[in-house]
Amino acid sequence: MTNQPLFKAAYPYAEDVLSLPVEDIDRTVSWYTNAFNLTEVERHDAPVPTVILERDGVQIGFAVNGGNAENDGAAILVTDIQRARDEIEAGGVEIGNWRIDERDGEKLQVFFVVAPDGLCYYFHQPLDA
Repeated sequence: MTNQPLFKAAYPYAEDVLSLPVEDIDRTVSWYTNAFNLTEVERHDAPVPTVILERDGVQIGFAVNGGNAENDGAAILVTDIQRARDEIEAGGVEIGNWRIDERDGEKLQVFFVVAPDGLCYYFHQPLDA
């Protein structure tokens, strides 16, 4: 495994990548630290239970805020899409829809992960022309 950063950025599908809706903070931390190799960097109990996880300086946050997880998630830009896929699958997580997308004239290698909490993640890396 390389020490090169893998995560470059995370963009929310809805409003805020730092307050994605979940029902149980401890279960969330356990799954995401295993599945995405994130590390807990911050936790608050008020006004609602919230946790911020991080990898390579990229933060993703989760909150027990009553939101609908099935309508939310994040797009995660990575430096090495194959390494991301390999790491996630090695953790026992199923990836889906390995494909090439085209957006604004740029081709992207992508895959999706749907977490047990219902949040959906779009991992992507631009392909060199």
